[in-house]
Amino acid sequence: MFDPFIAPSGTLLGLLQRGRGDGTLHALAAPRPEALAALNHCVLSDPRHDWQLENRSLYYARLYLDLDGGVEEIERHLWDPEDHLDTEDSRTGLALSVLGHLASYGRDDALALLRRYAATGSNWAWALDELALRDDDAGLRSLAEPVLARFPATTDGTAELATAVRDAFEPRPWRLWADDPREAVGARIRAATEQGSFDRWQRQMRPGGPRPGWSVQAVFDWAQEGLERGSVLHVPAARCLSAVAGAEDRPLIVETARSGSEGARCAALHYLAEARDPAVLDLVELAVADPSRTVAEAAVAAFERMCGEAAVERARRWAHRPDDLGSSAAGVLACRGTGRDAPLVLAALREAVRGEGPDAPRLWNLVDGTGRLGIVCAAPVLRHVYRETSSSHLRGRAARALAATDPSFATGFAVECLWDCEETTRELAALHAETGDIRVAERLRRLAADPAEEAEVQTAVRSRIGPDAPAV
Repeated sequence: MFDPFIAPSGTLLGLLQRGRGDGTLHALAAPRPEALAALNHCVLSDPRHDWQLENRSLYYARLYLDLDGGVEEIERHLWDPEDHLDTEDSRTGLALSVLGHLASYGRDDALALLRRYAATGSNWAWALDELALRDDDAGLRSLAEPVLARFPATTDGTAELATAVRDAFEPRPWRLWADDPREAVGARIRAATEQGSFDRWQRQMRPGGPRPGWSVQAVFDWAQEGLERGSVLHVPAARCLSAVAGAEDRPLIVETARSGSEGARCAALHYLAEARDPAVLDLVELAVADPSRTVAEAAVAAFERMCGEAAVERARRWAHRPDDLGSSAAGVLACRGTGRDAPLVLAALREAVRGEGPDAPRLWNLVDGTGRLGIVCAAPVLRHVYRETSSSHLRGRAARALAATDPSFATGFAVECLWDCEETTRELAALHAETGDIRVAERLRRLAADPAEEAEVQTAVRSRIGPDAPAV
């Protein structure tokens, strides 16, 4: 999937793409056709960089309800001829999830659309999972025949059906169909279930990893063979070394970490880092300069997994480096440093934003660190990250850091966060937003009554509007 185009943060489309609370507030104040056009654009062109990590579906579904928006554009998107050419989940997954939430709010048009797509669409499995959570038994039973028609009664079709049953995210429809008295439905599903269980048992009986009695060298060979096949086995190989290595093996492991083959060297570095071996920090510094990008990245990753004062002290020396190890060292100080490290963390935060922008991967730990260390003068940079980042998770981290560093957070961003797309951000807002704002009181009551809201958010809301809380 290509990185999506994200509009500027000051536009309605940019706010909605980011999932910011201000997106909802601006959409409700904008002309309805303009707001619906921006909303449809987001739902039909997923704006997330990582759809498995970031939430948008409930956020967009709620806005459809607030705008009284129809599902005609979603319907056209699902039945576009491209549906049979581009079968990636990313093309239709967000739209189907939005329909699922709309169905849970009682929108019959969304429920009917999900049923139709589960019967005929290419991403039918996602639609079926949405229905498994919202549809009644009769609706799910009506889909048994069209779904099973996707799997011909051939050897390949039977194997594909067994895989689909085994890998289903929501098993409810398959269990209902297994009880169907019709031979072409119930019997096929039961046979597929048994085959899936047998396949799983066979995989468990044919493990491909290390065996008891393996030597240290055998583990190194396994890590190298995996790398040559395209499998990164550094961390599991390091765990295997923990099981088989003794004190007498240390010279071999240290030498391998210094000059072994790529896969073995990476495994040795991770093992020594986990063991807090006194030689590992010098070996990491040596490996970072290696021409092999695989070795250099593994060395940085191994260092980031280290705990203890020795790693923090070395991070203070490395934080000034202009390379990946310097960035990693600043992240270690953000996560495990003390108040004396605040200037280094703040400098790294400013440099990351200035040099790489508000979506830089290394910002995650640095933003957390500014909040953990209570770096008050970092608030202006955190506000910039909050406004500009396209990652709703990084924005949530920035909000948490602002809650710890910015006295104006309760009357500012915390109010907007009550409408945010991420439940953790809404939970934070429910705990901090100033209830003197009439919008806050109304929003807290609505979240408390919304059956689709996460339990953690509602718990936070009740702490503000419950019988023992101040009046709202």
